[in-house]
Amino acid sequence: MIRRLVFLWLAVLAGAAIAAEAPPPPPQPAAPQPAAPKVVRIGVASPAVGNPPLYTTGSLGLARYKGWIDEELKGSGTRAQWFFFKGAGPAVNEALTNKQLDLVFQGDLPAIMARAAGLKTRLVLPVAIRSNVYLLVPPDSPIRGIADLKGKRVSIFRGTNAHLPVNRILAAHGLSERDLRAINFDNASAQAALTTRDIDAAFLGVESLKLVEQGVARIAYSTQGGPAVLTRQSGLLASDDFAARHPDTVRRVVRGVVRAAYWASDDAHRAEVFKVWSLMGYPLSSFETDYRDQSVKARVSPLFDPFLIGRYQDAVTGAQQFRLARGKVDVAAWIDRRFVDAALKELKLEHYWTPLDAQGRPLTTRSASAR
Repeated sequence: MIRRLVFLWLAVLAGAAIAAEAPPPPPQPAAPQPAAPKVVRIGVASPAVGNPPLYTTGSLGLARYKGWIDEELKGSGTRAQWFFFKGAGPAVNEALTNKQLDLVFQGDLPAIMARAAGLKTRLVLPVAIRSNVYLLVPPDSPIRGIADLKGKRVSIFRGTNAHLPVNRILAAHGLSERDLRAINFDNASAQAALTTRDIDAAFLGVESLKLVEQGVARIAYSTQGGPAVLTRQSGLLASDDFAARHPDTVRRVVRGVVRAAYWASDDAHRAEVFKVWSLMGYPLSSFETDYRDQSVKARVSPLFDPFLIGRYQDAVTGAQQFRLARGKVDVAAWIDRRFVDAALKELKLEHYWTPLDAQGRPLTTRSASAR
């Protein structure tokens, strides 16, 4: 019996030795990665001008105009294909729903409305923050402020990133859309209607200030110099499927826009930045007015800081409060910051922009540690 057990034990040891000397199994082939797409389809919630289309607005427009997105895509086998939408955010959402776009630049509210309705996107880059809202009226209008809008014909571009701030502004003055004879005009239609006096007032952005320059309108109210929480925010989004299949393409586009934001943030380039933006048909004075006492750097920050996150969270709450969107959106889960984090690291810009707190004030080291 003992001899049998010894024999079995020796057999086990011999088998183990043979197994140890055997070559390891061949490695399993890695799952094939999708080839780089031939095109990345970028949608912009704003019209372009001219033919071929010219678009120079903000850091995204600068990146396109300067060719930095094309530079980032060079050698990848992918080219950028651009689409511009007069119908702004709602039109972009329709194209996204039909799987006609991969990346889109649009305001917070339309992006939230789409996400709440089940459209799978990722918020990958803040692009334009703290954009002002202006209330324009004819020069001789008796309207002097928000309180005078009751019962008046007022243009509000519904479903855009101005819609929610306008509701906030009205509420701060004891009014709502129901107190107005609100009309849903896009920006171009609103400017035309204001010029012909078919409406009494219009909530618009910097693109409308040319009417002031032309003497056909004046500013009755502005968020400039007021609470930052009443301003507009916009960002770059990627379809969930495209970001999952082609993360390198998304990273390249984001890096191109961050490069443009960095260039524009240098005060030495301020005059040139305004000149490039004015190619869209806006007078230089519009940007000098819109950026009075404010740096370009503050408005093109690519940081997902407490201010930007708070604005999107507040927009989610406001969209439900004012019945502009159904369903909830988890902003933290929606944000995919790896692309901008990679760009900032690669460009050595991790500490270039100052993060803001929830109210839009610079977040210092001391205030950050107190949070």
